[in-house]
Amino acid sequence: MIDIHSHILPELDDGAGNIKESVEMARKAVEQGITDIIATPHYYKGKYDNDKEKVERKTWQLNRVLDELDIPLKVWPGQEIRISDELLEDYDNNSVMALNGSQYMLLELPSNHVPRYTERLIYDLQMKRITPIIAHPERNLEIIRNPHLLEELIWKGAYSQLTAGSITGKFGWRTRRFSKYLIHSGLTHFIASDAHNVGNRGFQIREAYKLVEKNMGQAVVNAFHVNAENVLYGMKVKESFL
Repeated sequence: MIDIHSHILPELDDGAGNIKESVEMARKAVEQGITDIIATPHYYKGKYDNDKEKVERKTWQLNRVLDELDIPLKVWPGQEIRISDELLEDYDNNSVMALNGSQYMLLELPSNHVPRYTERLIYDLQMKRITPIIAHPERNLEIIRNPHLLEELIWKGAYSQLTAGSITGKFGWRTRRFSKYLIHSGLTHFIASDAHNVGNRGFQIREAYKLVEKNMGQAVVNAFHVNAENVLYGMKVKESFL
């Protein structure tokens, strides 16, 4: 299993606080059946200044530790990038990166609204051959009120990624219900853990997939798995599989 969104790298954001916690998260990931994980620390200028070089260095260091401990997990570099009107400049300056050097970039919206420039940013990124993936839209208040906003972003060329904990009910029954709606409506393309620790923000990805299998069938689960693999290796993602 491949997880395309996690905060497993130590000492970078609100995820793993040190290398010991990173190792604990790695062990839990393996227990969940995860073999490959894309580390996506927050990139949020002025708060989390985790540029590409820093992320790649931390990823290499963690992989070395996991190899020494014989933990069968491979970590790949990425970022969860808070959208801003400076994002294109940051990309040109090599501060932000796509997931594992692919054409897919994980973007985070503010929690309470969708900025007016979002559609234009998606267009501009595509002009640079970058395909945006909107992280956890099910937790954005404006999208919850008006799912058509997410539909428009997807129509413009973006993909979306649900958090496993949203599907299992970790963020409440309303978020769980809305996540189910997004899956049934074909408005999401990935399920990822967004794991921050081994406690209240753990992986839960195996449990999420079991619920999707129960409600939608194994074929849909398989499609989510294939899409995650295609992101990791820079291949084309399946846009619709319902």
